[in-house]
Amino acid sequence: MSSQIQNIPSVWTVISHWLSMNLYLGFMPRRLGKWQTVSISVGFLAVLFVYHGIVAGLDGVAFNLGMCGFAVLTVLPLAMLSTLPLTETLYYGARGFILGGFAVSLTWQFYVYYASGSEMLASMVGQIIFLLTGCLGTVAVMYLLERGREKEIRELKISPAIAGTTILIAFIIYFLSSLSFSTIETPLSGDTYAQAFNIRSLVYLGGVAILYAFHLQLCDTHMRQELSALQGVLNMQYTNYRLSQESVDLVNRKYHDLKHQIQVLRTEIGTEQKLDCLDQMEQEIRAYEALNQTGNKVLDTILTSKSVFCQNHDIRFTCVVDGGAVDFMGVMELSTLFGNALDNAIEAVGQIPDPEQRLIHLSVSRQKGFVRIRVENRCTDSLIVGTELPGTTKTDKRFHGYGLKSICATAEKYGGSATVRAEGGWFELRILIPSHEA
Repeated sequence: MSSQIQNIPSVWTVISHWLSMNLYLGFMPRRLGKWQTVSISVGFLAVLFVYHGIVAGLDGVAFNLGMCGFAVLTVLPLAMLSTLPLTETLYYGARGFILGGFAVSLTWQFYVYYASGSEMLASMVGQIIFLLTGCLGTVAVMYLLERGREKEIRELKISPAIAGTTILIAFIIYFLSSLSFSTIETPLSGDTYAQAFNIRSLVYLGGVAILYAFHLQLCDTHMRQELSALQGVLNMQYTNYRLSQESVDLVNRKYHDLKHQIQVLRTEIGTEQKLDCLDQMEQEIRAYEALNQTGNKVLDTILTSKSVFCQNHDIRFTCVVDGGAVDFMGVMELSTLFGNALDNAIEAVGQIPDPEQRLIHLSVSRQKGFVRIRVENRCTDSLIVGTELPGTTKTDKRFHGYGLKSICATAEKYGGSATVRAEGGWFELRILIPSHEA
């Protein structure tokens, strides 16, 4: 039966798979610039044309083995041009390969059906227009389904088991779709020209649907894990705030008593040297009081606990804070936002060997109807910030970035946004939130 079947021209198989792979490449974080990526991708298109032209001349087992090599070759640009790990690359590569097979199979089936009664479609120009439109249209539909999921593609962690399962599913789909075009008669093969095309297209359609549903399930699981982790971070910061509040209240009472005791001692001590010592103690108390009188008691508690930690670890922490600007925020939101921001800064400067370079500055101010929060800290020169989260020094990297994500979620809750930037040895977190003043 295979001799009666007019199979898909090699050129359209290549174009369809190339378009499908570029769909996913467009969503991925890339190693190179836009035009460099395009140039390399077009170069691979030429390689695919040559390779598939050779494979198309084979038959039976040799052809199918050659197509396995073709599948690997189509995934190679993803591995070279994207910054995703290999497991993620193989996962999206398998999905792209099945999508490419479905696009060209369905388009070719419709072309053969309509071209038999149309001289225009039977021409070379008609074939090019029809097949190019069909392949592009099918890939465009998947683009519309995937659009808005760039975040999942960048953040979804694919385990080797999931990648292996996806590759196995893709292989089974390809195997079943090819049965009608083999020389071996099976119960799943078609007996006629139309049946063979139907089986191939329907199997590919089922494969695309299965892999897409599987992907949605992975995204849903990932989202639930994200929400759980973010809630954990939120609860942890709030718990830290409650613990800090008790300690700070005790310290404040002792500082208040000490201030009055200094006044008493000043009247009883007459030597200039001892008076200088008392002056120094009084200056330190004033500095402490200034730090803890921002106008927001929750913020006072957070800043005090962080400043005490910084003093004990040779970190210079300075701040200019208008606490009244954030009075509209809840206790949990304040502890989450400022607790995580300062914890991240403290962790970053803690990696700097020179104590003189361990600098953190916090500013909170009102500006043109917005609350402007900025946290600056020194960082290592190796820190790179772009579309990805900054690198982590934590041992358990599974929870990397949740502090920053919780900051972004808190800012978005109040209609604001958060951005990060690293330049010249400084890391900067900027948060802009509309003021909710009456």
